[in-house]
Amino acid sequence: MNMDPNCDCTLSRRAFLEKSTTGIGAMALASLLSGSAFAAPDDKKLLVPGALHQLQYAPKAKRVIYLFQSGAPSHLDLFDPKPTLIQMTGKDLPDSVRKGQRITGMTSGQKNLFCVGSPFKYQKYGQCGMELSELLPNLAKVVDECTFIRTMFTEPINHDPAVTFFGTGHQQPGRPTMGAWCSYGLGNENQNLPAYVVLNSGSGGQPLQSRYWGSGFLPAQHGAVQFRSEGDAVLYLSNPPGVSGETRRQLIDSTNELNKLLLGKIGDPAIAAQIENYELAFRMQSSVPELMDLSKEPKDVLDLYGATPGKGSYANNCLLARRLAERGVRFIQLVHRDWDHHGGLPSGLKGKCKETDQASAALVMDLKQRGLLDDTLVIWGGEFGRTAYSQGEIKPDNFGRDHHPLCFTLWMAGGGVKKGYVHGETDEFGYNTVRDPVHVHDFHATLMQLLGVDHKKLTFRREGRDYRLTDVAGNVVKELIA
Repeated sequence: MNMDPNCDCTLSRRAFLEKSTTGIGAMALASLLSGSAFAAPDDKKLLVPGALHQLQYAPKAKRVIYLFQSGAPSHLDLFDPKPTLIQMTGKDLPDSVRKGQRITGMTSGQKNLFCVGSPFKYQKYGQCGMELSELLPNLAKVVDECTFIRTMFTEPINHDPAVTFFGTGHQQPGRPTMGAWCSYGLGNENQNLPAYVVLNSGSGGQPLQSRYWGSGFLPAQHGAVQFRSEGDAVLYLSNPPGVSGETRRQLIDSTNELNKLLLGKIGDPAIAAQIENYELAFRMQSSVPELMDLSKEPKDVLDLYGATPGKGSYANNCLLARRLAERGVRFIQLVHRDWDHHGGLPSGLKGKCKETDQASAALVMDLKQRGLLDDTLVIWGGEFGRTAYSQGEIKPDNFGRDHHPLCFTLWMAGGGVKKGYVHGETDEFGYNTVRDPVHVHDFHATLMQLLGVDHKKLTFRREGRDYRLTDVAGNVVKELIA
């Protein structure tokens, strides 16, 4: 042993890593700064720039637009007509239907669980004969492009764990969301925009948490960037007064030089992610303002969506989703609030449908017209459904419905799903599934296969375990795929 006090010969784990990771750090930085480094040659269409590098299946969809309706729309009043409920209105839900299944504390104390039928008329539409509520006249125009899953079911019975579960495959916070997994596994097609973008609209209802579109334990750059509808589209994207673009470029270059020195010493992927975030933010300063400017869209397109340039709305966000899809953004998530109708359902549901029906259908029409629908998967749905029984008193023009996780409806269009297809069947009360149930894990597995990914192959090792979106479950629902 060298006893010279001036000689640092300690070879600790930290020292070893510091001195041996220069190459690793450079590789990490290169992979982040140059998505094309792993890009596919023209004749190798199954290669992707993300962590997977190569897909397991030929992808039917290249990108996803997820229209998340926060608060849980009532499937019984929109998608799943039940004449028996109309006949049973004001009468107790039979015990043979409920089967002792748990209900929330908001209705467990009620003396009676009275059935309540929908006050809205249903009609068959399209060649598929899908029955839709009168509240969805625009969606009725595109039913033959859609797959309707009437038998989605989930495990949580309250909003936050249900939203978390649908987004991440687990009820507890901390895991990556669907969009983060897509960004991580498949990479980005546009180096001037994030791979994962979220747009919010509406007010009231359940609070929104940023972790609903977060990266969890994946590298931070795979979480969504939230675009705002007013002011700067992204916070702090504009240069402060008196700071020019050239000055900002010099500042970023200097900061990144320091970060690269540290990255070369310790090889921490978080430093590489920070370098890429600075570079992406600079590129976004020119790409985002042009993207967000809807004033250049033709009047007929604005009228199709019901969009108004400069105004924050679900309609504007749907149009922005199409513009993001055109530019190759991998996962676009729209969140519209206040579907949680424990009371005042007839008027509340009318208002929500008025805000969303036209633009949702317009997005499908517009994508199809531009040749984008075939490889863009559009998803519309909430975190669970609503009960067949009323929460509180039933009045001619007013009642509410509680949370119901056992069956609810979700629809999809484009991206390789069947056209004009209705999957599954619920009982005459819309309370239980009688045919072809689809669990959230099954839905996630199917989503991944549509993107060309075997859901068991897209994993991330953390604390000695490989994690995936579908946890340790999930089966592809082949009947949904065209």
